[in-house]
Amino acid sequence: VQLQAFGGGLVQPGGSLRLSCAALGITLDYYNIGWFRQAPGKEREGVSSINRSDGTTDYAASVKGRFTISRDNRKNAMYLQMNSLKPEDTAVYYCATDRYADLNHWSNWNYWGQGTEVTVSS
Repeated sequence: VQLQAFGGGLVQPGGSLRLSCAALGITLDYYNIGWFRQAPGKEREGVSSINRSDGTTDYAASVKGRFTISRDNRKNAMYLQMNSLKPEDTAVYYCATDRYADLNHWSNWNYWGQGTEVTVSS
């Protein structure tokens, strides 16, 4: 199983980025999918997820209204659209999948991508 995350970069405050994550060896449609991030010196935290059973989405309070998670089952990929970015969004972002884990328990997620770095700075 491989998850390949990409799309990070340097962006000014207020800007936008779209992260993508392609899956190999696994069918994302059968799994919960999630995005997580880890800032320097901080613990990894959940950003957003989609539940496989009913398609409900979950967002961290800090990103609600600014970030949007989505999936494309035909492409076996997942995305995170990030708008109105703030310096505090600076982190390495990871995509992950698991059949049962939820956004509040990052260590329970089974499959992880390699991370893509997002820097929000003027």
